[in-house]
Amino acid sequence: MAKRQILDSELILNADGSIYHLHLKPEHLASLVFTVGDPDRVPLVSQYFDQIDFQIRKREFVTHTGRKNGQRVTVMSTGMGTDNIEIFMTELDALVNVDLVTRQEKEEKTRLQIIRLGTSGSMQESIPVGSLLASEIAIGMDSLMAYYPELSGSQEIGRTVKEELGLEFSPYQANASRLLISKLAGEFVKGVTLTCPGFYAPQGREIRLKPRFDQMIERLASLRVSGRELTNFEMETAGYYAMGELLGHDMLSLNAIVANRPLGTFDEKAEKTVDHLIRAALEVFVAKN
Repeated sequence: MAKRQILDSELILNADGSIYHLHLKPEHLASLVFTVGDPDRVPLVSQYFDQIDFQIRKREFVTHTGRKNGQRVTVMSTGMGTDNIEIFMTELDALVNVDLVTRQEKEEKTRLQIIRLGTSGSMQESIPVGSLLASEIAIGMDSLMAYYPELSGSQEIGRTVKEELGLEFSPYQANASRLLISKLAGEFVKGVTLTCPGFYAPQGREIRLKPRFDQMIERLASLRVSGRELTNFEMETAGYYAMGELLGHDMLSLNAIVANRPLGTFDEKAEKTVDHLIRAALEVFVAKN
């Protein structure tokens, strides 16, 4: 059977042969990729590399690739939201699993390790600001997975969230890589992360517009499903986990807890907490000399 050739309009390349949004070529990417949302946070990670061999910026996508302890490593920014994550994951996968010259899918697939280093708000009083949290499970409150094949794992927590809020859509549920999460040290709290499609009303904040769901954070924080509770919320993790499952990559989201919503507190040392997260992740996932 002849291989399907991906049309120019489906997989768009720039004039220099790089992939459209990320502006990368396959040789620019390491197999271990750290991601951040904020483009200005990329150099906060790459400052710990021993050398930086490649740098580029296209829109909100900033990439630094270099070496640490002899291992090739990439750090990239994605911007905010699962819509950006869908672009990011699709193009990153194409760089390693599609021949950009023939526009055909490669027979032998490459499995990337992608680790998000992000900030997050705690939904539980017991998880204080300054904590580091690894998302074992993520619940997507956005519509991204309505356009893709069904995920294989349990959807029990997602269904419970739907029932509690009376949602007209079904939140999706996806998991972290067991391989990556097994490498973590004890300082990381393990949790269930709610991925929201916005920062204000979708996370229960009220400025001038009143959110549709009264006491959303309190109601969701009180849920217990098979002994698990929702621990924190942010805007990307579920998109990462769902796309990672479908495309065949190892995904992990690590969170610096900079706010505690039940207590109404914010981390006055948030920058130090983020730096602690970066250094802890590099210590765990980059090979030692």
